[in-house]
Amino acid sequence: MAITQTVEIPASHRLTIDVPREVPAGRVEIVYFPASKDDTGDECPICAQYRDPETGNPRYKPEIYASMQEVEDMRSGKIPDTLHRFNSAEEMWADLDKDDDD
Repeated sequence: MAITQTVEIPASHRLTIDVPREVPAGRVEIVYFPASKDDTGDECPICAQYRDPETGNPRYKPEIYASMQEVEDMRSGKIPDTLHRFNSAEEMWADLDKDDDD
């Protein structure tokens, strides 16, 4: 279930959120991002700055595109697969806790 609500951020940057009763009690994740358009229909300047004007898709740094291409090349077999895979979360954490550089 996803609930979307557009709110105005006051100068104090403090919000009080009333959650609809249909939403079950428990742990939730709240994600903040600028509304794509304001009340006049103009695009948010932050969103516009990171959007490709031709396609409307988000723009990323060139390094991000290069990394995405590298993963696709590994998956297709064009280059050797150097991705490290784990069989469990514990194995992943153990690897992250090691002090080596790889």
